Amino acid sequence: MPDVQTVDAVVIGSGHNGLVAANILADAGWSVLVLEAAREPGGAVRTGQITAPGFRNDLFSAFYPIGAASPVLGDLRLERHGLKWRHAPEVLAHVLPDDRAVLLSRELATTAKSLDAFAPGDGDVWRAEFAKWQGIRDDVLNAITRPFPPVRAAGGLLRTMGTPELLRFARMAALPVRRLGEEWFAGDGGRVLLAGNALHTDLGPEQSASGLFGWLLTVLGQDVGFPVPEGGASSLTEALVARLTALGGRVECDRRVTQVLLASGTAVGVRDEHGELVRATRAVLANVAAPSLFLDLVGEQHLPSRLVSDLTRFDWDDATVKVDWALSRPVPWIAQEAVTAGTVHLGGDLDGLAGFSNELACGRVPRNPFLLIGQMTTTDPTRSPAGTESMWAYTHVPRGQNWTTDRLRRRADRMEQLIEKHAPGFRELIMARAVTGPAEMARDNANLAGGAVNQGTSALHQQLVFRPVPGAGRADTPIDRLYLAGASAHPGGAVHGAAGANAARAALARAKWSGGAYVAMNRVVNRLVYG
Repeated sequence: MPDVQTVDAVVIGSGHNGLVAANILADAGWSVLVLEAAREPGGAVRTGQITAPGFRNDLFSAFYPIGAASPVLGDLRLERHGLKWRHAPEVLAHVLPDDRAVLLSRELATTAKSLDAFAPGDGDVWRAEFAKWQGIRDDVLNAITRPFPPVRAAGGLLRTMGTPELLRFARMAALPVRRLGEEWFAGDGGRVLLAGNALHTDLGPEQSASGLFGWLLTVLGQDVGFPVPEGGASSLTEALVARLTALGGRVECDRRVTQVLLASGTAVGVRDEHGELVRATRAVLANVAAPSLFLDLVGEQHLPSRLVSDLTRFDWDDATVKVDWALSRPVPWIAQEAVTAGTVHLGGDLDGLAGFSNELACGRVPRNPFLLIGQMTTTDPTRSPAGTESMWAYTHVPRGQNWTTDRLRRRADRMEQLIEKHAPGFRELIMARAVTGPAEMARDNANLAGGAVNQGTSALHQQLVFRPVPGAGRADTPIDRLYLAGASAHPGGAVHGAAGANAARAALARAKWSGGAYVAMNRVVNRLVYG
């Protein structure tokens, strides 16, 4: 028999959610072991040198507006463990086909002036909307990052806004972003600014709730910017690992978990790819995509049949193609607003964004891609040698298609052609590039199945109580002491740590209640949800 490690809790996966969960449990005095399949921790929060020597490239995620504002990450005080946020001179520029651009800045007057250039008065509209945000900011962030249902946050919103305004806020949250932009702004600038931010998800301008995502990222950009960790995304991971290690927790890499061990319907530990066992006396937390956790690590024979059926309908978000460049100097944009912006949106006006999303929905590779671009050295000078630029861009493509090396090369060339059109001379600056397709993303991070970076669609039918399947929107699972701690759980993707924190809080509550009452309640919920 192999030796068995014993800890209070084992966490599967060292993405930021897993590390947040581990830190919260360690804060409570639990012994915690995090097992990671890859050679280094971080999941989708990692940095490498994949283009040219001296260029640091974020391999997956890069800008963290929700992370900088997240009360979950804020409570961990990661600055004490080396995290330092860096900002570009300006936050975001959306470049239109005619090279006009709207600018989002942390300076409210700058954003308002840019909006007014498209339609006088739109700046005042934005000032008023941002003032509303400042009044409800903390309650909204708590509603997003705390367990569902957000009773306290909802109560705070009701007290602050009153019933009439809260009802109108709820309506706004359900609107397609095209409709929201038309109701707020007379000019194209404000409308496309909201819509471009909505496309950070997989929601197009005509889809319900895209207005909420567009609004949230835009007000956060105005509020806290789109900051990055100094030195690379890995610096955020390193801070989480350092904090955990200081509390006595451990992270072990090259240990892919292959099975969650069960006894009488309770999770009691895990088995890794080497056959080694880890006994968890209090909890198993999985920072793993929901289909992989339930169908691969647990097994459908241990699950309610309705859950297994629901998982066959799990709706992933679009696939992704990403290109990283090492540039000999910064991008020569025609639109001066883009020169100092850390993030650039490129590839269409509002109708163009709608056409892009419609082609994806029809399973076609968009002829005119929408690009989300990161100018990393502009944002953080440590990312490449002085005078150069470390830059990336990604675009969405339909799921389930075969992306050969040649096909990826042609898509990357098309992306470069689009940038060249708006920045003549761009291609002459390229010293090296690295192209990552859906298969490569999934190879390097199994949670990004098929290149889906949000572990499931952001559409309303798979949010709140419908994430990851129709249920209670909780981290608890039908298996006692097993908790879903990744982006497949509420509240979904982005780097904010909420899913991991919710799982850790559920595990602590289960332990506090000594099992009996908590288990009974969970059984009642499971019967209601799964029959």
